[in-house]
Amino acid sequence: MIIPCIDLMDGKVVQLVQGREKALEGGTPEEMLDRFSRFRQIQVIDLDAALGRGSNDGIVEFLAERAVTRVGGGVRTPGRARHLAELGVQKVIVGTAAFSQTGINTEFLETLCEEIGRDRVLVALDSKEGRIVIKGWREATDLSAEEVLGLLEPYCSGFLCTYVDKEGMLQGTNLDWFRRLRAATNLELTAAGGISSYDEIRALAELGIHAALGMAIYTGKLDLETLAAMDV
Repeated sequence: MIIPCIDLMDGKVVQLVQGREKALEGGTPEEMLDRFSRFRQIQVIDLDAALGRGSNDGIVEFLAERAVTRVGGGVRTPGRARHLAELGVQKVIVGTAAFSQTGINTEFLETLCEEIGRDRVLVALDSKEGRIVIKGWREATDLSAEEVLGLLEPYCSGFLCTYVDKEGMLQGTNLDWFRRLRAATNLELTAAGGISSYDEIRALAELGIHAALGMAIYTGKLDLETLAAMDV
């Protein structure tokens, strides 16, 4: 499955490089919804919520009412996850809060599953230089994605795995890393970070891994019509 991404900041659709520098702005949420209408799901990340400076809940609700959405960014309490579910979000993506200083935050994850159900939870595994990064990719943990997949399986229905080293750079992603992740779990996997060719999308599909696309479609490097035809 090919999943177009909508990242929100200050009420606008944006794309960042390495999660820091704004590279471009997209159309309005309404325009992006229309552009992505042929795809089965849309991924929405609220960057303001992720950075702890407010939220874009009005836009999230607008999108969730009109498309099948998976939404993340700043989901640090079970109450926040429940609120997103009540807005109509199909799956809630949780990243930072899934981890503690010593490893997996099992207490939070257990409560999260009680609130919205394990089948609606996706855990974000954002990896930079081989380590999981949290808090808007600004803090590195001592954990690798490969070693925590099995520990996290009881608390989610799948994983959003971002290869941060190449995020937003249109330089290709790390297929070997995704192969290792695929070998480590049978749950749903979604790849993100640097995916910029049709061949990479096909290779991921052969592994049974979804592709979340941002910069490559906003810059026109990958054509939406071609992608929609591939997404069958």
